[in-house]
Amino acid sequence: MSSRHFDQRIVAVKPITVPVPGRGVDLQVKVTAPLSGQNLPVIVFSHGNAWSLDGYEPLVDRWAAAGFIVVQPTHLDSRRNGITWDDPRFATIWRVRITDLHAVLDGLGDILLQAGGLETRVDHERIAVVGHSWGAQTAGVLLGARVLDAAGVPGEDFSHSAVSAGALIAATGTGDTLTPFAAEHLPFMRPDYSTMTTPALVIAGGKDQSQLSTRGPEWFTDAYHLSPSPKSLLTIAEGEHTLGGLAGEMAAETTDEDPARVALVADAISAYLHDAFKLDDAAWTALNNAAAAGDGTWSIAGK
Repeated sequence: MSSRHFDQRIVAVKPITVPVPGRGVDLQVKVTAPLSGQNLPVIVFSHGNAWSLDGYEPLVDRWAAAGFIVVQPTHLDSRRNGITWDDPRFATIWRVRITDLHAVLDGLGDILLQAGGLETRVDHERIAVVGHSWGAQTAGVLLGARVLDAAGVPGEDFSHSAVSAGALIAATGTGDTLTPFAAEHLPFMRPDYSTMTTPALVIAGGKDQSQLSTRGPEWFTDAYHLSPSPKSLLTIAEGEHTLGGLAGEMAAETTDEDPARVALVADAISAYLHDAFKLDDAAWTALNNAAAAGDGTWSIAGK
């Protein structure tokens, strides 16, 4: 991959408060962007369970250096809010997460105005949602996926018209093989990908063995296999759930620490979105060629 995108300086502004009536806790976001450039595409990023707007710098900083404005909300399940599995609010947090992303998208102009005048430099026609783990399921819903109820009936359509592409990192698979703990505490982990029509890149680790499903790492490829085209799948053979440490260099939960793997995930998403947004297909083409000629440590499929 060319490094030409990754040499520009970036700036981050936090916290910016986004009004969400009835949420109980203020929705705060961080905005990271390149210091220069016009018509910048946007990534709205949904973090994994317990994280916050201060996580995922290894991804976010590379995206900003590649020319994206990145907006990161702190969801209610963040450790800083102290809402545990047993909290009565936990059962509906998955819905609040979706509302958070809608609030960010609906209020994007005002958020960017507060982030140092970025509203004059944004391309409102090129907006993506990206998420990791629980955040990937949250983002997937905005791409058109639904959540099945206990009877298998699809819930509401939470897709957002401003979103034209996305990327799902370690996204929850279908809910028919949930462990007893997951079935009790995470009943919303029953995604229906058959309606996820928005173009998306799905990223899965070949050694991502979830404690929430009795299936193996292929569980995390359901978002690709069970959704309509166009979709792409990046499989990283040795990757575990944080794919080398996506959430940060100091993250104790990283069990497969590998900065090069993190860079691959970040750069693959930048390249995919540049292609999906019809800005530049060179990096995505180069990545596909590298995968085809590579040693199998990572691969790309498409449909």
